[in-house]
Amino acid sequence: CVIDNMDFSCNEVRGLVKALILGDRRELPEEIVRAFRCSGASHILALSGLHLGIVYMLVCKLLAVLGNTKCMQAVKGILICFLSGSYVLITGASPSLVRAFLFIVLNEFCMITSRNVKPISILLAALTLQLVVKPDLITSVGFQLSYLAMTGIIILFPVLKKCYPESDKKGKTFSLIRKVWEINALTISCQVFTAPVAWWHFRTFPQYFLLTNLIAMPLITLIMICTLLALILSLFGCCPAFLIFADEKLIKVLLFCLDIISQM
Repeated sequence: CVIDNMDFSCNEVRGLVKALILGDRRELPEEIVRAFRCSGASHILALSGLHLGIVYMLVCKLLAVLGNTKCMQAVKGILICFLSGSYVLITGASPSLVRAFLFIVLNEFCMITSRNVKPISILLAALTLQLVVKPDLITSVGFQLSYLAMTGIIILFPVLKKCYPESDKKGKTFSLIRKVWEINALTISCQVFTAPVAWWHFRTFPQYFLLTNLIAMPLITLIMICTLLALILSLFGCCPAFLIFADEKLIKVLLFCLDIISQM
């Protein structure tokens, strides 16, 4: 495994990298699993649309050099679907990952064919396809939570996002406060739709989910981007040491923050 050959200073970091990228928690110490669970960040350890979404974003950025002609859009769409599908298969094809993959395939198809389809239509199409192929998925907790979270993002998130103006009085379009609000709005949108089902199955509710996600989401995005870039460069034998160093520092910051929140 390429991850085993990466020059991390401790096994905890290596174990978390394997959990985040491959969904393999076997080398993850119990105290780290407990910190994720008690802080309300357990969903981060379960490979889902979040992880594939980051992979998708990185692949899109890397393929942007191909241009935006009609032909290149089709080529990029095929490459994106192939690489995303490969990641899903390598990591075990969990229901939530398959759902995210179907979203990517349907979205790329609509872009290539210049179809303007609403996100809710893609959601329902993906849901139908998954249940036609495997009807018993309807009883899977991961499947239920995945689609409920996406329903919240599609229906509630745009409403909450509009509560903060697009630009301030000086006409600036970027605002740190707005970015914080958007992360919280996304988290609330998911929780509103998933909390009832999560409570029904697990009888738990993350008290500090807003604080946890506000800290964890940006860090997880940076960690996965650094790790994926390091993995790609390591395959070619040219991974710079500073990338591994930065990745490890980000992971340690994440673990420190989650440990503090779990003790609150």
